Amino acid sequence: MSKFYVTTSIPYVNAPPHIGFALEAIQTDVLARYHRQACDDVFFLTGADEHGVKIVQAAASAGKEQQVFVDEISEKFKELKSALNLSWDDFIRTSDKKRHFPGAQKLWLDLDKAGKLYKKKYRGLYCVGHEAFITEKDLVDGQCRDHQKEPEVVEEENWFFKLSDYTNDIKLLIESGQLKIAPESRKNEILALINEGLEDISFSRLKKDLSWGVPVPNDPEHTMYVWCDALSNYISALGYGSENESKFRKYWPADIHIIGKDILRFHAAIWPGMLLAAGLKLPKTIFVHGFITVGGEKMSKTIGNVIDPFDVVGEYGADALRYYLLREIPSGGDSDFTLEKFEERYNADLAKGLGNLISRVLTLAQKGEVKEIKNKVFASEIKRVEKSIEKSLRVFKFNDAIFLIWQLISIGDKYVDDKKPWTLSTDSVEFKETIGSLLFLISEIGRLLSPFLPETSEKIAQAVINKKSGILFPRLS
Repeated sequence: MSKFYVTTSIPYVNAPPHIGFALEAIQTDVLARYHRQACDDVFFLTGADEHGVKIVQAAASAGKEQQVFVDEISEKFKELKSALNLSWDDFIRTSDKKRHFPGAQKLWLDLDKAGKLYKKKYRGLYCVGHEAFITEKDLVDGQCRDHQKEPEVVEEENWFFKLSDYTNDIKLLIESGQLKIAPESRKNEILALINEGLEDISFSRLKKDLSWGVPVPNDPEHTMYVWCDALSNYISALGYGSENESKFRKYWPADIHIIGKDILRFHAAIWPGMLLAAGLKLPKTIFVHGFITVGGEKMSKTIGNVIDPFDVVGEYGADALRYYLLREIPSGGDSDFTLEKFEERYNADLAKGLGNLISRVLTLAQKGEVKEIKNKVFASEIKRVEKSIEKSLRVFKFNDAIFLIWQLISIGDKYVDDKKPWTLSTDSVEFKETIGSLLFLISEIGRLLSPFLPETSEKIAQAVINKKSGILFPRLS
């Protein structure tokens, strides 16, 4: 049994979850379920980034204390587990003083002990949307290109981390594949940034300006900046810095971090630099997914053009949304979301495709005494698809992986049309062999669907056992 540690990024909880994080959570869930199916020892982590200026502002705007505010929003993110049928093992919150603070503070002390932290006065452009200092290169017409807002000019004495010391080390690790960045376009993007030279980064804020966060060890005037606070969640959740680090020793390093492209620099440059400085192992792979766009624009809580995943699930079901996001969003690329496209894909692939095949087969199976028969042709196709799914998931091509299963559905439809079992006597050998073979095929389709559409997979398994199927996906008018 191999260990498999996979994480989402931790979303910033200044507003309720939108469909962009649903994509990330579902992709991560597919990998976790797939590896559990392969009998690996899986640990799937997600959580909430709960500190920083945006939280303070959002809480004030809502007329609530910061802790009350993040408690409410984090609960909404936790509700995604049941809404989207996710299977995470842990949910870490950065405001958790018992579970998170010790790991973040130990990492800080590790970096300080290594001589990689220093204080200096700093003047820079601070983007509240990013919760980060940015440079002139990040601006378009004087505004942050991602958040479309003008940054603040901030001047103060901060702690800094010597990220510049690790420019060459990080570059070599990425180029050699020891730290794998997928897809290739994101690898090239981060290498281009590293080739410009990594600069030391601000690592704290004055407590008088930001008291809501993890206190800097041995310096009561400073609060940890986002890097050591938020990024350390991946190890604090495993008990790093606690009295019992057995889970950390068991699961670290992460096998895969799944993140959005807007936080690539944080995870593929700053995080590796921190780990190298602390003498800790680096994650093996960082997969960078694209954005869900609306009318060609990035979906963003800051801009306000968000789609609520709870609304979509309430109307169409969890597996319908899981299918659309896995099938429609290309690996690492952006894709537009509209309800028109969603409903078109739903009707064509789920109602007419999968649902229709299951209904056809089970309706015929009820007409006679039939049992599953392992059809050799089907078995060969299933084995081919299984191997191809494994290859696709290895390179995070979720859309290709799920498309492969729909090839089996097409094979089943053709088989039904060619054999015309409704014309056969239900007592005939040919009828029993035909329907038995089809029961085998849809049973295997259900099994292969398990990581992708877990509820549908279970419904298919029960339908085959009981020789009775309800409507899996009612056709939309």
